[in-house]
Amino acid sequence: MISQTKITLASIVDNHLAIMQGALLQSIQDHYQAAEKIDYYLITDNLSEINRNRLCHRIDKINLIWIDINDAMPHNIELPVDRSSFPMNIYARLFIPHLVADDVEKVIYLDVDMIVLEDISKLWEIDLDSHPVGGVLDRSKTVSNEWAGIRNYKELGLAENTGYFNTGMFVINNRRWKQENYAMRIINCLSENIKFSSFPINYGMNVIFANQWLSLDSRWNAYAMEEIEKPFIIHFAGRKPIFKTYNYNQHYKHIFYTYVEKSAWNGFKPIGEKNRLFKKLYNKIEKRIQRIF
Repeated sequence: MISQTKITLASIVDNHLAIMQGALLQSIQDHYQAAEKIDYYLITDNLSEINRNRLCHRIDKINLIWIDINDAMPHNIELPVDRSSFPMNIYARLFIPHLVADDVEKVIYLDVDMIVLEDISKLWEIDLDSHPVGGVLDRSKTVSNEWAGIRNYKELGLAENTGYFNTGMFVINNRRWKQENYAMRIINCLSENIKFSSFPINYGMNVIFANQWLSLDSRWNAYAMEEIEKPFIIHFAGRKPIFKTYNYNQHYKHIFYTYVEKSAWNGFKPIGEKNRLFKKLYNKIEKRIQRIF
């Protein structure tokens, strides 16, 4: 049982989705009821000073702790390079337990493309017991899902009905994570199986934590392409509501913009595809360069 009382959160943010981090912070603050400030570790990937200042806008219940991406991951490891358009900064979440203060025993990781609609302390109070992580079942449900599961699950000795959780939100048992060197085990797993991985972090964590993770209420990671009654966290996986081409749940989009209006991005209007496509292209080129060298 983890005894830590101060809520500790972590995310990874860059300029591309800084506005979404801003809305996420506002949503957490709006629903948080306790007096003690939340410690929020923000791993920044070339974040501009302007956006850093914007993220501090009207934040008085949250203590922001900044960590540069170059200080977040060891320099002596070779990260697996897949062919997706996900940025390389996705791997930083694996090192969060090594970045927070030594007395921090538990951390909630949140992707920036989320909105929190419940007091985050309720998620925090869930007892992980001896589980290394807690998470929510992914839309794909099992490792045998052809679209997003683990394509070589049989070779890895996993049953086809083994549960598969989404790593956009997960609660970390820091002590176990560090003791059992999970960051490197996940990276090594991906390096050996990268050709089977469509969603790298999901793949690696679901292989390493198969049948070990604590399943949480699905409302703590509700997808914007679905309709869930009274979600606790909305996850805008896939197309983001900052783009004109967003075509998922429109009510969730409206909720997102209520928090944008409370942030330093108030007045923002959805933008066209050019920015999104350029970022995806940039990520792919960056990976191709790494594969060459």
